Amino acid sequence: MTKATKPTKTNPRLGSSLDDLLAERGMLEEVRIAAIKRVIAMEIADEMRRRHITKSEMAKRMNTSRAMIDRVLDPEKESTLSSIAQAARAVGKRLELTLV
Repeated sequence: MTKATKPTKTNPRLGSSLDDLLAERGMLEEVRIAAIKRVIAMEIADEMRRRHITKSEMAKRMNTSRAMIDRVLDPEKESTLSSIAQAARAVGKRLELTLV
């Protein structure tokens, strides 16, 4: 039986989290915002499918254009909180935000 040896070169990233790495690179907040937007867009789209609501119907319910619906549902596009909240209401949901 051989004795385990300690590696001579240590990895400074070993044991660190993705959050630590993103924070170190100044990207943490940007990535968090993108992830939240992606989840909300997916939840609205899922609710639209579940309720059989088309993009055209969503546009009518929100009194807006179909292009606006495309922006709300595309996590890569910018959307206002107002637009996202309005889309949530159009599918029978509500948007809740919390400062922590």
